[in-house]
Amino acid sequence: IKGRNPFYSFYTHLKTDLNMLLLADSGATKTDWYIGNNPTDGLQFQTEGINPFHQSAEKIESIICQGLIPQLDFSPERCTAIYFYGAGCLPPKTESIIHVLQNNFPEADISVDTDLLGAARALCKDNAGIACILGTGSNSCLYDGKQIIQNISPLGYILGDEGSGAYLGKRFISDCLKGQLPEILRNGLLEKLNLTVPEILDKVYRQPEANRFLASLTTYIHEHKDMPQIHTFLLDCFGEFFRRNVMPYHRSLPVSFVGSIAWFFHDELTETANSYNIPLGIFIKNPISELIQYHFRIPK
Repeated sequence: IKGRNPFYSFYTHLKTDLNMLLLADSGATKTDWYIGNNPTDGLQFQTEGINPFHQSAEKIESIICQGLIPQLDFSPERCTAIYFYGAGCLPPKTESIIHVLQNNFPEADISVDTDLLGAARALCKDNAGIACILGTGSNSCLYDGKQIIQNISPLGYILGDEGSGAYLGKRFISDCLKGQLPEILRNGLLEKLNLTVPEILDKVYRQPEANRFLASLTTYIHEHKDMPQIHTFLLDCFGEFFRRNVMPYHRSLPVSFVGSIAWFFHDELTETANSYNIPLGIFIKNPISELIQYHFRIPK
């Protein structure tokens, strides 16, 4: 094992310390993990996304047991605290995650909260602000520096999730197939997907995890984002997000973002925010690095 594992010395050091912290930030597509006893020498890795609203307890257990545990080169009993932030982690949906984690990390104190609280802590730390997630899904909240004090329900990718990857994909494929965008985009999309229109409809309406499929279309959108029609399309989609999920808070606090959509469409989001005179804070692609700093910070 020593010869194959580049983290052998890292684990040899960690095995002498029982006070190990496991952090998780989970979205619909992936979960970012961090394990360590300090903010700099730990190990980061990924597994499939965990969402108790869409996944069964058996599926969550499979991800933990087959995706997470094999990546830990030490006994899970050495983990004494777990902070899990995840999409769909609202009571009583969190019970399945808590149960699986407790079974596999029997010595750990376990805290399971929403990915939105994780985003707020990563973006704002101890300061008040409006924290937003724009990834596969979307969400927003008013944060007072300690807790979320107001949250406009995102409602999921069918009824809401404005500005998210799934929302962009849904709007884009609809506009392409209804002739609202140039035919070259429609033809290019069908060629890239290697799917017929009936097969696309089957993926959206009959196959599982349609939100992930729709969000995957944002790669194609990003490739063509400099086309005037796509630029207008993006400003309209992000305008929907600000109008329906940020402006109702009626606060002039800075608005900060986590998530891949916010990161890769930073310019379009900034342009849209400026058009509404909305003050912006920071953009981070993945909150895990900032959550590491939050949980290992020196107490005041």
